[in-house]
Amino acid sequence: MNAILKTIKNSTYKQITFFGFLFFSMIASLLFVYNNETFYDQPIGKVIDSDIIETTDMTDQYGNEDVLTTQTITATLKNGDYKGKEIQLINEYSITGAYDQPLTTGVDLFISIDKESIEDGNLTGSITDIKRDKYIVVTAWIFILVLLLVGKRQGLFAGVSLAINLIILSYALDLNVKTGMNLLWIAAVTVILFTIISLLLVNGFNEKTYAAIIATLLGTFSSLFITYIVMTITSDQGLHYEEMQFLTRPYRLVFLAGLFIGSLGAVMDVAITMSSAIFELYEKDNHISIKALKTSAFDIGKDIMGTMTNILFFAYISGSMPMLILYLKNYSPLGFTLSMNLSLELARALAGGIGIVLTIPIGLYISIFFVNRKRAK
Repeated sequence: MNAILKTIKNSTYKQITFFGFLFFSMIASLLFVYNNETFYDQPIGKVIDSDIIETTDMTDQYGNEDVLTTQTITATLKNGDYKGKEIQLINEYSITGAYDQPLTTGVDLFISIDKESIEDGNLTGSITDIKRDKYIVVTAWIFILVLLLVGKRQGLFAGVSLAINLIILSYALDLNVKTGMNLLWIAAVTVILFTIISLLLVNGFNEKTYAAIIATLLGTFSSLFITYIVMTITSDQGLHYEEMQFLTRPYRLVFLAGLFIGSLGAVMDVAITMSSAIFELYEKDNHISIKALKTSAFDIGKDIMGTMTNILFFAYISGSMPMLILYLKNYSPLGFTLSMNLSLELARALAGGIGIVLTIPIGLYISIFFVNRKRAK
């Protein structure tokens, strides 16, 4: 009895310590981003007043209508040599809000001060950007708290794996930019690291995880291989790389690398679902036959195959919605609009769909292999 009470007491103490550390980290980070102006070299100003001085109706040659509004902004500088002084700014924004937005009291801005106005004493300048770090940190903490409340221990490890994967991805891209190393090989290594780190951290070191890792890697690499063969045979006909024309890297290589990493998430989801289902069936009944495992697993695979393929399709297509609207509003033909903006997204969705379909039987047989090993032991 004393041992049980001691275990409960230690567990409670660890939880209190963890959530205390989490609360302290959250408060400290929020206080920092709300008071970190001195760490920036560029002048930062806080809007204290704004007035609309002009509104202009605009219509282009295709009949698209917009309204351009001009604001005068008074801001107080929060850092630099002129900290505490007021500066006058001009802000122009439109209804569409593609590259601009109305500014209200309390918004922090990055400012470029006019050198001529320094001599006059009446500071003026231009707005270079909006300071958004506080909003990013608040959103990040909301995400972390929801992840912990819903996922608890697994949610914590999921967040850790996400942070590690982001660091790996940034390092991998930096490596390509600085050294010119083949991007496809870099993507292959990062896919392996992403898979191993994500699945081991979230699901632990066990047969179920090992089966999911192998199935994910085989499904992802098989998908890329089939896509590469098809693209080679067809000489990339129908694929429009115009959206990548600003790059100084080979378009095809960048597309394949992005496709490689992009399909990983869906394939990993299918692999761990198949692995978890088969091992759960086995744990419930250690004497279940292989035939019954196959039948049940294939039924599960059929159920998730359609939804996962649709999720992948919608995720890729949604990114092209602004360009589709832009083309159609400017009276571009429907066929030309779709081919120019959806060719790469459709190719990505198809490649990911192939990976999902292939991962179902791959995950099934690999999981059964590990179940047989476990049963033999």
